[in-house]
Amino acid sequence: MKTRTFQQVDVFTDTAFLGNPLAVVLDGEGLSDAQMQAFARWTQLSETTFVLQPTPEGAAGGADYRVRIFTPGAELPFAGHPTLGTAHAWLSAGGQPRQSGQLVQECGVGLVSLKSVDGRWAFAAPPLQRQTPAPALLAEVLVALGLHADEVLAAQDLNNGPHWLGLLIDSVDSLLALEPDHAALKRLNTKVGVAAKREGNASSLDNNLADGLIRRANREARAFAASTRVANDPTDLEVRAFAAPVGVAEDPVTGSLNASLAQWLMAEGHMPGSYSARQGTVLGRAGQVFLSQDAQGQVWVGGDVVGCVQGLVTL
Repeated sequence: MKTRTFQQVDVFTDTAFLGNPLAVVLDGEGLSDAQMQAFARWTQLSETTFVLQPTPEGAAGGADYRVRIFTPGAELPFAGHPTLGTAHAWLSAGGQPRQSGQLVQECGVGLVSLKSVDGRWAFAAPPLQRQTPAPALLAEVLVALGLHADEVLAAQDLNNGPHWLGLLIDSVDSLLALEPDHAALKRLNTKVGVAAKREGNASSLDNNLADGLIRRANREARAFAASTRVANDPTDLEVRAFAAPVGVAEDPVTGSLNASLAQWLMAEGHMPGSYSARQGTVLGRAGQVFLSQDAQGQVWVGGDVVGCVQGLVTL
């Protein structure tokens, strides 16, 4: 056990306590996997990170630091809000990047580049593998979410390190009113990211089945009652992330999911090459993620980060 520098930051927000919190242990050297997992379980945050020296291979590739990322239930090879939050904590603690204005993070998926985009840090979305989801699994997931197939505009199996089933549905109100069966999603071992474009917020009650009409009307009534949305929300996409298989019922704001959604939705013409997404509404958060695609086709995922707690932890 020794005393280690610690920070807690709030990611994807410019206002503290409205984004996704992250615990960062800035000296993770000498900790075992079990110690890291135990501390992440104790924090009960969606992710906790541990900063380490790069491996020789990582250093040769230009890495400024290495990070290991843990949820309360498992280690992740990559995650977006821990990437931005760890970068902020490392820099604020005096970290000096090898190249000014750029960072290279080593993690489970390899090297991830970060740069300043429009005055905020953004990470390069890792390469995405995607395919049409298995029909049987999709059908079971829709039952667990309480969605009808005709409410789904598009579905895709997404993998950029973390593995998500991505759904684009036809109503923001329906999205906000989802009350998933988290036990079923855990049994299916499936993390699900659901998105809806802000245009067309008005309900399109086109389901010919009476029970479908009632189901959607009830969901949208709940969303109206429970929503914390601000008037004239400037974002383009609403997102929710359900991750019961890794011990997180709903993640407040998820960089890796937004990265893979952007790569998919931009490629298929569902979203433009630059947009912003809101996440965390139902949880009382106001997370905002900025997505953009450069001339080379690389998608960048940016967001603000606010420091909340600085101190020491004994581990």
